[in-house]
Amino acid sequence: MDFELTEEQKMIQDMARKFAEKEIKPIATELDRTHRHPAEICTKMGELGLMGITIPEQYGGAGMDYICYAVAMIEISKACASCGVIMSVCNSLYNFPVYAYGTEEQKQQYLPPVASGKVLGCYGLTEAGAGSDPAGMKTTAVLDGDQWLINGVKRFITNGNVARYCVLAAITDRSAGYKGISSFIVDFENTPGFKVGTVEDKLGINASGTAELVFEDARIPKENLLGKPGEGFRQMLTTLDGGRIGIASQALGIGRAALEGALEYSKAREQFGKPISSFQAIQWKLADMATQLDAAELMILRAAWLEQNGKHYEKEAAMAKLMASDAAMAAGIEGVQVLGGYGYCKEYSMERHLRDAKITQIYEGTNEIMRMVIARNILKQR
Repeated sequence: MDFELTEEQKMIQDMARKFAEKEIKPIATELDRTHRHPAEICTKMGELGLMGITIPEQYGGAGMDYICYAVAMIEISKACASCGVIMSVCNSLYNFPVYAYGTEEQKQQYLPPVASGKVLGCYGLTEAGAGSDPAGMKTTAVLDGDQWLINGVKRFITNGNVARYCVLAAITDRSAGYKGISSFIVDFENTPGFKVGTVEDKLGINASGTAELVFEDARIPKENLLGKPGEGFRQMLTTLDGGRIGIASQALGIGRAALEGALEYSKAREQFGKPISSFQAIQWKLADMATQLDAAELMILRAAWLEQNGKHYEKEAAMAKLMASDAAMAAGIEGVQVLGGYGYCKEYSMERHLRDAKITQIYEGTNEIMRMVIARNILKQR
């Protein structure tokens, strides 16, 4: 058993850390306050290969492994959770299904722009009445000659207001239930009948746009079907498994930022003539935070290793996402407590870390759904 990262993995971890510290961290508070989309950061992440880490170079990516993706995600998210989730969606939810299920023509056309960071991608799955239950979606795609006619509204779509391309889930056969879901590649700029709807005003990850996608008799080419009709649900499950590793990595980055902030403050803040880091009550908080985050990191790396080596990783991805998001939320809560009144004020970043951490327990499968996934897998083993 070898816990050491390879030289390539160390290289991308170090590169992502230096970039995040120099380019992202200094503007993270401003991005959160203004809700500004960090277009310049996205471009630079693309130039560094961070927007298509696991995609082969022939399609515009960096051609690295899933552990490289995880360690890079941790570093970017540690500086800014919004930048982290933008990167995660492009890598996990857009690039992955296009690469895994697309034809060679689709990969040549629709991967390089996103994998190279020139434009952004998104994943159109969730609807107002279909979150944890995708079979309840109302969006439909009907074949009309050489085009698909799409109608419906997607909700809570990360990058939805700034993306150029989308992998979209829609019902092509209502009578078939889950087997009636299909996936499509949509070019927003060349899709009549499409528009961006409401952009949500959120608790956290404020520099990451979360939007409605509105399709009213929208038309896309027949050849933009991803895979075969009815394969969308299976594609979705595999895509979300990998996406959960990305969100677990985002959560870990947020938690690490909270821990570092608490450590720094506890060493500088004095009460009763000594730094509060000398008090057992504070030390135990720091110890719990560090232990939970280290455990989450090991689970993330295990899941990423399994994915990289072509092994079954659904359970391990769910465990990593559950553990890391809970650890991040706990770190944010305790971090605010360590800072006391300052933790509740925007003068410090701790309250931002707490707000950003919460969403990691919700999106790409709530932690309640993660427990269902884990239980389903362990019951199969008995």
